[in-house]
Amino acid sequence: MIKTRGLTHIALKVKDVKRSSRFYQKVFGTDEMYNAEGFIQVQTPGSHDIIVFEQSEIQLAQTGGIIHFGFRLIHIEDIKNVVKEVEDAGGIIKEQGEFCPGEPYVLFYDPDGYEIEVWYELPLARFN
Repeated sequence: MIKTRGLTHIALKVKDVKRSSRFYQKVFGTDEMYNAEGFIQVQTPGSHDIIVFEQSEIQLAQTGGIIHFGFRLIHIEDIKNVVKEVEDAGGIIKEQGEFCPGEPYVLFYDPDGYEIEVWYELPLARFN
């Protein structure tokens, strides 16, 4: 087994790298790290996780085998703002609910049709 720091980035084909960068900045507060022709790399706040946007002529929702990817909330009360932030940024809500009592989620599509999950997960007893 090799030791890593876990999954560090995901690279997505998108129609418009600038539009994607704006969307993720509005919804998640990402910061641009690299910006070149047809390529923008952003970092999510509070981590070293990277999302890479690469210009491509894809069809909406042709995600190359990605079912979805997710962002875990720090505070449960922030779930109430997810729908508004996503819709204001141009995303489309797929569904929302609770996986179990106390673990709410929202599934939505970004402007290129990638499905994203935002949820709050109750801490395991060993992490308290």
